[in-house]
Amino acid sequence: MEQYVPIAIMLGLGVLSGLVFTSVNRLIGPKHPSEEKLSTYESGMEPVRSARERFSVKFYLVAMLFIVFDIETVFMYPWAVRFRALGMFGFVEMLVFIGILLVGFVYILKKGALRWH
Repeated sequence: MEQYVPIAIMLGLGVLSGLVFTSVNRLIGPKHPSEEKLSTYESGMEPVRSARERFSVKFYLVAMLFIVFDIETVFMYPWAVRFRALGMFGFVEMLVFIGILLVGFVYILKKGALRWH
């Protein structure tokens, strides 16, 4: 149990310092709320519509496709690092992987998932 004492002390100090810094900020920090400071700010533009506006499903579809294809390209980095060690087998496997990705990409293009009307 004595091995965990330094960890418990470090966790306690971390929580304590977080609470102290937050409290000090609340106590001595400036408090000058105004209508302009409390208004919605988005990229330097005035909000023109409600925040409860519905988004097109296409937005979410493109976001999901981006994540899927982005994650798939991340799988290529370890392959590129070990390219010479994997030899012809690794090369053929990556060609199959890229082929499957290409088929998926052609499918979403044919379905019109990336067309904005």
